[in-house]
Amino acid sequence: MALGKDHDKATQLWSVPFGLIVGIFLGMQSGLISGLSFGLGGFWLSPDLDTHSNASRRWGVLQSLWCPYRKIFPHRSLFSHGPFIGTTIRIIYLISIVTCFSALSSVIGLSSSAISIEKIFDLINSYPQQTLAIMLGLEGSAWLHLIQDRDPMPAEWHRWKQK
Repeated sequence: MALGKDHDKATQLWSVPFGLIVGIFLGMQSGLISGLSFGLGGFWLSPDLDTHSNASRRWGVLQSLWCPYRKIFPHRSLFSHGPFIGTTIRIIYLISIVTCFSALSSVIGLSSSAISIEKIFDLINSYPQQTLAIMLGLEGSAWLHLIQDRDPMPAEWHRWKQK
């Protein structure tokens, strides 16, 4: 397994080339979005949010938001390090936290415009290519992480394969 600093260096190294590759296929705007999402995924939404890692420390005072995630998902589990499923769960988790805080702030009068699941789906439907570029960047950074750990398939998958 790679160290946190190795994951960070690789994320820095591959963000721009990844964005350029996506840009070739989906256009310059999508390439830029994807490259930025790759960096965001590698630095702040890493599979290692299931431990006290560089990624969790980058959240600063908000890192405690990831404590329930760490309690629910053991390190390198299918649900934190699984291809596709790990990224999807982290995104759903983060959207859930933001939606809850937004609704709470609206209820107590701090905000007049709450973020809702409906608004998020409206954005996804209104900007499908940008959504795809974001997802490609986030998932691409997760795959880089898994490849650096020298095992893109979590341990649970190997146990199931052997049965």
